[in-house]
Amino acid sequence: MTRLLLIPPDTRPPTLDHPAQLAHMTGAEVRVPPPAALPDFFTPGDTGTLRTWLLDQAREADVLVVCLETLTLGGMIPARRVSDALEDVLERLAVLREVRALNPGLRVYAFGVIVRVAHDNDPHEEKPYYGEWGRELRAYSTAFDRHTRHGEGERAALDAARAALPPDILADWVGTRERNRALHLAALDLLQGGTLTHLCLTLDDTTPYGLAAYDRRMLEARADELGVWERLDVYPGADEVPCALIARALRPEPVRVWVRYSGLLGAGADLIYEDRPAGELVRAHLRAAGCRMADTPDEADFVLAVNTPGTRQASFQPDFATVDTPHRNLPAFVDLVRDDLAAGRAVTLADIAYPNGAERRLWTLLQALPLADLTGYAAWNTAGNTLGSAVAFGKLAPLVRDRAAQAEALFARMVDDALYQAFTRAEVRARLENPSPFDLGGQRAEAEAQLRETITPRIRALWERHFAQTGLTLEVGEARLAWPRLFTGVFPLTVRGSPQSGTPTGEQAGKLNG
Repeated sequence: MTRLLLIPPDTRPPTLDHPAQLAHMTGAEVRVPPPAALPDFFTPGDTGTLRTWLLDQAREADVLVVCLETLTLGGMIPARRVSDALEDVLERLAVLREVRALNPGLRVYAFGVIVRVAHDNDPHEEKPYYGEWGRELRAYSTAFDRHTRHGEGERAALDAARAALPPDILADWVGTRERNRALHLAALDLLQGGTLTHLCLTLDDTTPYGLAAYDRRMLEARADELGVWERLDVYPGADEVPCALIARALRPEPVRVWVRYSGLLGAGADLIYEDRPAGELVRAHLRAAGCRMADTPDEADFVLAVNTPGTRQASFQPDFATVDTPHRNLPAFVDLVRDDLAAGRAVTLADIAYPNGAERRLWTLLQALPLADLTGYAAWNTAGNTLGSAVAFGKLAPLVRDRAAQAEALFARMVDDALYQAFTRAEVRARLENPSPFDLGGQRAEAEAQLRETITPRIRALWERHFAQTGLTLEVGEARLAWPRLFTGVFPLTVRGSPQSGTPTGEQAGKLNG
C-alpha cells in the first residue's frame, strides 16, 4: 500500500477531500496534517505545526504532495494576504531538504501558485484594500505587462495606472508578489538539485496580460537556465493541482489520451480565467498528470471528452452569443460519449463550456447515458480546475481497487458541479435578501437551511436514477457551506460496497489520517 502525505492549498472539499478520494480509490493510504495546522478561509495555517507533522510522518511515507504556499505561508489564500518576511518563508521551505535526508526514497511532488490578479474586488481572498482598489490594481497589472512586452508606446498608460494608486498600497501589493515569486524561484533550485521529483507552477485566474504573465515569463526563463523542463510544468491552474500530482505520483508511467471536443473547432475556444485557448490548456493539464495525446481512440488508455464553448466561455447561462452556438453540436457529442462507453472505453468528461458549474443543457442530455459507467466527471470552477480533476480520474482508472471509493468520488463531483453549482446555488441566492458574494453575514444560517431543503432530495434522486443498480449504497449527510459565501458547498457523502458483492470499502482499501 502506498503511503501518501498531502498538504493541500486549503480545506475545501475540492482541494482536500477530492484528491484524497482519488488516492483512496487506488488503495493508497492518505495522511493529512491535523485541522489546526491547515488554513481556514483567509486565516493562515500553522506553519510550525506543519513542519513538525511533516518531519514526523516523512520516514514512513512513499509520496509527498505539497502546496508550497501552505507549507511556507499558511495557505494559498493567506499567501496573498500575510506579510511574512522572505527569509522566514525560505527557512520554512528548507524542511523539504530535511525530509528527503530523513527518507531518501521519498518522492516529493510540489506545486506553487503564481499570485493571481483577481477579477473581482474580493476583500477577503485578497488584501483587504483590494475591495476598494481592485479595479485600479488590475489596470496597473495590465499596463505594466504591456509596457514590459511592447515598450515605450505603453508608457503613458503605465504612468496613468501608477498615478491612480496610493504609493503605499501599490508597493505592498507588488511586494507580496515579489516575495512569492522568490519562493517559486527557490523551488526551481530545489527541483534542479533533486529535492523535488516534480514541480508545477500554476497561474490562478490568469489573463493574457498582467503581472501573473510577467511572473510566468521570469520563472520560465529561470527554468531555461536550470534545464529542468523535463520535471516542470508551468500552466494555468490552482485548486486541482493535487489531483494531477497524485495521478502522476501513483501512476508514474505516461499514458495516451484521446481527446474529443463538443465542437470540431473546440480546441480553439477562448476561456475566461486562462491565458490560452482550450486545446493548449488541455495539453498542459495532460502533461502535468503525466499523459500524452493519442493519435487514435483505439490506442488511447482513456478518452477525455471535453465540452467546450462555441467560441468563448461566458459567465451566465444560457449564452447564445459565444457558448451555445452552431460551432458545436451537443447531441452529437453525447452520441460519441455513448458510443465510447458502449465500446468499453474508459471515458472521463470535462465540462468547461461555462466556468463555475456544469452546462445545464449538456447535463440534461447526459441523463440518457449510464452516468455510473463514466470513469470520471468534472465541471467545477475554472476550466483548469475541471480539466485537472477529469484527467486524474482517467489516468488512475486502471489502478482502482475500491469501486465504492471511485463511485463516491465520481458522484461527489456530479453533486457539487452539476446539482449545486449549475442549479441549486442560484436558487438559494434568489431566496436571500441581496446577499454579498464575499460574505453572507447573518444570512448564512438561512442559506444553509435552504441548501439542505433543496439539494438533499436531488442528491437522492440522482443516485436512484444512475447508481442504484451498482450494488453500492449511499449515505447522505447534512449539506452546508464551506465558507460564509455561496461559492463552495460541502456535501457529506459516503458510498459503501455490499458485502455480498465483494466490493471493498474505503476502510479496507485506504484511509485518511490526520
